Amino acid sequence: MDSDFERVGTTKRIKVEEEEEEDQGTNRMETLPGDIILNILSGLPISSLVQFRCVCKSWRLLAKDPEVVNMHSSRMFEKNPCLIFHCDYAIRNQLYFVEFPDSNDKIEKVKKFQVPFWSAMPEFDVVGTCNGLLCLSDSLFNDALYLYNPFTRNYQELPKSMQYANQEVVFGFGFHPITKEYKVVKIVYFKNTAGRGNRRPFRINHQYSEVQIFTVGRSVWRSLGKADYHLVQWPTQVLVNGRLHWVTWPTRTNRIRSMVSFDLADEQFQEVPRPADGYSLSRSNYHLLVIGGCLSAAVYCHYGKLEIWVMEEYGVMESWVLKYHIGNYVPKGFQKEMDISFKISRFAPRGRFVRVIGVLNNGEILLEYKSRALVSYNPKTKKSRDLIFPGIPKWFRAIVHHGSLNWIDAFTNG
Repeated sequence: MDSDFERVGTTKRIKVEEEEEEDQGTNRMETLPGDIILNILSGLPISSLVQFRCVCKSWRLLAKDPEVVNMHSSRMFEKNPCLIFHCDYAIRNQLYFVEFPDSNDKIEKVKKFQVPFWSAMPEFDVVGTCNGLLCLSDSLFNDALYLYNPFTRNYQELPKSMQYANQEVVFGFGFHPITKEYKVVKIVYFKNTAGRGNRRPFRINHQYSEVQIFTVGRSVWRSLGKADYHLVQWPTQVLVNGRLHWVTWPTRTNRIRSMVSFDLADEQFQEVPRPADGYSLSRSNYHLLVIGGCLSAAVYCHYGKLEIWVMEEYGVMESWVLKYHIGNYVPKGFQKEMDISFKISRFAPRGRFVRVIGVLNNGEILLEYKSRALVSYNPKTKKSRDLIFPGIPKWFRAIVHHGSLNWIDAFTNG
């Protein structure tokens, strides 16, 4: 069954192609100068561009033109991102999306993606998003990985890598702007059962681990040896300057949580310097994000309050700035009785009360509250407002996504 998003394009295609048969292909778009066509198409929202290519054959070829695809991708950050909602209730996972309107008065409806490989991998995690592509991993067995463009429905299943008994996995996915390579990183932590049997409980640490890496377009995974850090997968990894970033778990002997980067070019791990006066980034619960292309950290303080630190010059400790203070806020939807479905969703009990997920072009900060509500915070007025989108799932994990028409085949056939 087609999703709402797909049905719109199908209806539009049928209607216009019938008109096209009567008009024998007279197309005003084709009479415009090429630079004007390029400027128009590259400025369209991704969902409008997808519908554009469904109109007729000549428009479909225009939308697939590499120059259009590349220019649309280069301008993606000029527009507000869309939000993808990963919903794992009930049992089988779903992906939904909504595009942010240009004004607060306009209400957009949440639409559902029809994931083409859903039957092969009904439960999954979103590893990351990069250049319009999603990386999805099998949340049941940690053995399947897919790269997927949700708007074009192109996807590629990656080869399976080495598996271990009693393993836990941390993933990363990203693109390096210099090498022009997409890579998937898989950090496996496992229990060494040699000579012990299986009686002891599984306690994860980096003593027994392996870092595996896959370059998209190649055929095999490579091993980089043991992991030197115990990394946290939740909520996700962050990509900045061709480097993936995670936060480490605290240990019994060292309660300080470090930031660790992995350079997708030289394939080396390195600790990222924390601010000298940033006590909260040493011992508090925080997660990473990207603000204005800069590595940032959102620190959960007492009673739902947040601090947001931004590293304005990458790798320079002195460039960390405490940029935002966000006060406590309770979304209106929380006044209702909690739905019993939280007992099924994996998202509900994880993490703190509030999570920063991104920043809009107007400077407003997007917040996710307990996987149940979205809020926009205006740092100038210091006011919060609930974001209401018809059709939003009850439980979700929101992912900021910049949609594009990037074709997976373009870099998997190399």
